[in-house]
Amino acid sequence: MTAPLPVRPPEPAAEEARKEAPGQRPPSRLLAPLRQTGQLFALALAVARAVFRRPFQVREFIEQFWFVASVTILPAALVSIPFGAVIALQVGSLTEQLGAQSFTGGASVLAVIQQASPLIVALLIAGAAGSAICADLGSRKIREELDAMEVMGVSPIQRLVVPRVLATMSVAVLLNGLVSVVGTLGGYFFNVIMQDGTPGAYLASFSALAQLPDLYVGELKALIFGFIAGIVAAYRGLNPRGGPKGVGDAVNQSVVITFMLLFAVNMVLTAIYLQIVPPKGG
Repeated sequence: MTAPLPVRPPEPAAEEARKEAPGQRPPSRLLAPLRQTGQLFALALAVARAVFRRPFQVREFIEQFWFVASVTILPAALVSIPFGAVIALQVGSLTEQLGAQSFTGGASVLAVIQQASPLIVALLIAGAAGSAICADLGSRKIREELDAMEVMGVSPIQRLVVPRVLATMSVAVLLNGLVSVVGTLGGYFFNVIMQDGTPGAYLASFSALAQLPDLYVGELKALIFGFIAGIVAAYRGLNPRGGPKGVGDAVNQSVVITFMLLFAVNMVLTAIYLQIVPPKGG
């Protein structure tokens, strides 16, 4: 009798895959951020295209608009007061050292309208409303509700994402006006009361330095920042990892990513604005 042949142990799956395709390499981890960036831009493009498609979810938009406004109006008004006060105090101290106290009001208002107000609005929308949007979409994703909608032929982007993004944009534009007014009043109060400024000089400096494009760029920034906050929150909510814990991680990531993008985009928009629009009297 001949001895039985030895049984060859099975090779690992990774080894078999390598032998089947020896020229292919696993994707590098360095390309993961680029891939996610591309997916984020793809989602933004899909949302922009879906805005003009019918039917428009009016009820969902109204509900999301009210929710975003209800969680951001009061915090924005309260935060804008110390922001305006700090800017007015700092600018007032600097102009006093330079002997240009008459320009304190105009410089403070320009700083509030162009920089502080859109950033305050965007940060609050991203932190309060954006986190809630990300958690809502993430919970729907892990419960497979979004997959069920796709099976039924309903687009989750048009049904859920578009109304939320439009709501964040609309609230950001409207809230920017409120924050600008409250911040300006706070700066006026602290400059006149605490730094013994002149009310007439504070108000008269507006016409010397401020112009309508300053208000336009503030509203444009608020609109773009609201779009960014809504898109990032929706993207992280649609792509959670690891079940409920992944949803919590996605919420934190959405807030951090939005903050980083806001400051980068703000720098670019400010540089473009200063190059296109000349200063008043320049």
